[in-house]
Amino acid sequence: MKIAILGHGVEGRSAEQYFKKQGNEVTVFDNFNFRDLPKFQLHQFDLIMRSPSLSPAKIQAAYPETLPLSSITKYFFEHCPAPIIGVTGTKGKGTTASIIQAILKALGTKTWLVGNIGTPALDILGQIQPSDTVIYELSSFQLWDLHQSPQVAVVLRIEPDHLDKHTSFDDYLQAKANIAKFQTATDTCIFYQNNSDSRKIAQLSAGTKLPYPTDNAAVLELASSINLRGAHNQENAAAAIIAVAAAKKLALDTFLTKYHNEISTALKNFHGLPHRLELVRTLNHVEYYDDNYSSAFPALDVAVAAFHNRPTFLIAGGQDRQLDLSVTQNRLATAPNLQKIFLIGETAHQLAEKQDSQKFIPVTSLTAAVQQAQIAAEKLPPQSLPVVLMSPGAASFDMFQNFSDRGNQFQKIVQELS
Repeated sequence: MKIAILGHGVEGRSAEQYFKKQGNEVTVFDNFNFRDLPKFQLHQFDLIMRSPSLSPAKIQAAYPETLPLSSITKYFFEHCPAPIIGVTGTKGKGTTASIIQAILKALGTKTWLVGNIGTPALDILGQIQPSDTVIYELSSFQLWDLHQSPQVAVVLRIEPDHLDKHTSFDDYLQAKANIAKFQTATDTCIFYQNNSDSRKIAQLSAGTKLPYPTDNAAVLELASSINLRGAHNQENAAAAIIAVAAAKKLALDTFLTKYHNEISTALKNFHGLPHRLELVRTLNHVEYYDDNYSSAFPALDVAVAAFHNRPTFLIAGGQDRQLDLSVTQNRLATAPNLQKIFLIGETAHQLAEKQDSQKFIPVTSLTAAVQQAQIAAEKLPPQSLPVVLMSPGAASFDMFQNFSDRGNQFQKIVQELS
């Protein structure tokens, strides 16, 4: 087959290797604008694999013919021999997917974690057995043109995000909805019942619908044992428990009775993911937390709420994606625990505009932000338990290679403080 790959990032390179190993003729197109698409003569290819952030509608709009357009996620779903647990939402996908994997491993199940987290899906497709379980972290970009839903869908809280790529929040929501839209009567959708958009997506499922948070005492007791900060992480743990029960085709109470010890051990031994509310160090009675995975307001909002009863010195800001930041400004201005906010990157002055200059403080570098936060936090008495939290709520590419680079640099600066 003649196969075109649009975009040559992590997933694009994985697709190139996968299809070349199968003896296909592969052509890669990278670093292009959508107006360049017609000259690629994509209608002459047997299969076109798009990278996640490339809009399928914009690709198709460049040609009058219907294109054989696919993606790694779509192709994987069509060829995976094992059941799939899909996880989507605006905040908490990676953590929830990882907790699901931890519980399944404790039960002795062979698992594969793919998607935005873990290994590129096509790298391991040929190794998967029908008795295995796949956990797929699904962004809106991966769900965009999906026409097959996972056997177990987990829909976390949905908030506006990626509106620099999606044409509207409705377009974003429609993409997210594909996780449940094509489920059958034998499938299950777990949804966040305190969020109207999560509820709307669940209603599209033809399968069993299970809400969380739950009032099930055993689930609450187990979820509370997870070694992570924030009520949202206990909710993530509850969703994971319910998802594994569904994957095992067991009633929740039966599952909890049978596997209580294994679930408890998995949760107590789960220590979170890098750059997600990660404690870096405690110095002179101040705790420093790295939440640099936070690239949008919903993640920043949750991080600030996790320290609602402690005086918090926030480092935020980053790449300007031409978004309305008024909601972010208002939340930061009214959060009672935020003492000072040190702003970096392209959005710094926009976030500080018309705000209290004693609280909203633009700085010229990450080093300056950390040093000023240290000075301010150490002025508080030890019994107040002050926190320095870096949760940017913005993309990293204006100053850093990616969120990991941003987090690593933050941790290095913090470790060098004295």
